Amino acid sequence: MGGRVNAVAGWLTEAVPRGRIAAFRTLVYLFVVGDLLVFTPWVRTHASVPGELYRPLFVSRALHLPTPTDLLVTGVFWALLLLALLAATGRAPRLLGWSVFVLYLHWMIVAMSYGKVDHDRFGLLVALAVLPTAGRARHGDPTRAEAGGWALRATQIAVVCTYFLAAWAKLRFGGPEWTTGSVLARAIIRRGTDLADLIAQVPYLLIAAQFGIIAFELLSPVVFVLPERWRLAMVGFFYSFHAVTMATITISFAPHLVAMAAFLPLERIRPLRWLRRAARRSGRTRADRADRADRADGPGTARPTRTAGRTGPDDQAAVGGRPAGP
Repeated sequence: MGGRVNAVAGWLTEAVPRGRIAAFRTLVYLFVVGDLLVFTPWVRTHASVPGELYRPLFVSRALHLPTPTDLLVTGVFWALLLLALLAATGRAPRLLGWSVFVLYLHWMIVAMSYGKVDHDRFGLLVALAVLPTAGRARHGDPTRAEAGGWALRATQIAVVCTYFLAAWAKLRFGGPEWTTGSVLARAIIRRGTDLADLIAQVPYLLIAAQFGIIAFELLSPVVFVLPERWRLAMVGFFYSFHAVTMATITISFAPHLVAMAAFLPLERIRPLRWLRRAARRSGRTRADRADRADRADGPGTARPTRTAGRTGPDDQAAVGGRPAGP
């Protein structure tokens, strides 16, 4: 029994490179900024909605949070925007991390307390809750840390639970008939694209897709027992599933996709280093071109100089043996 407990504990806290934590942290906090500005700016309009339309979620009732007002929502927006930008730098990971989590949770409560709750936010909220516990991490640091491993594992579990519980909800409320119903057909009618219209014309393809969705969601926990190579391939399938969903019925799972990056070896992605290398390579290329031009001119050859005044056609200098003039 003790061996199994130790095995589970070891799996939950499997050490990962600190560079992976740093990259994941930056990605998550930058997404929070993008979410405020691109995906959920409409939350600010809830401040002007009549208070009687506010239907607080359970967590809001448990914490006795006030009804959103213009001052409250605007304050949360600007504070969250500023703190998320600071947290993305990796500084003060606990102080800034906990602050961003509390503010973003409140932002989501305001967003989802008017009749609709999106399940694609679960993994991101868990990531925000556990990242402060990972401690300091520097981009590119190969040192492994169990605290960071636990933060990523908790996020991975939340991602998989999003799939598995989605299947459970489909079967619980829709029954087995969900697989043979017209769920996807209705979605295509409401918000389908031209690609979805082509797919819908294939007999029984939508029914097969519904069976496939249920099977894929129920089997999603298998990702934890696969070897690393196959695990990454399955995560790639997860991403492709959402790409097809977006291309056919225009449903975005952006927060979920960001949380799912917890499965990826993000420490290998070094955009700043790549930019510095590209800049150095570009500088060397320009220097080599200038050097080749000097050698082509030969020793003692005067390079043309630009005069302060404007010259006419007859004043053009001879270059490379060509006569002056046009």
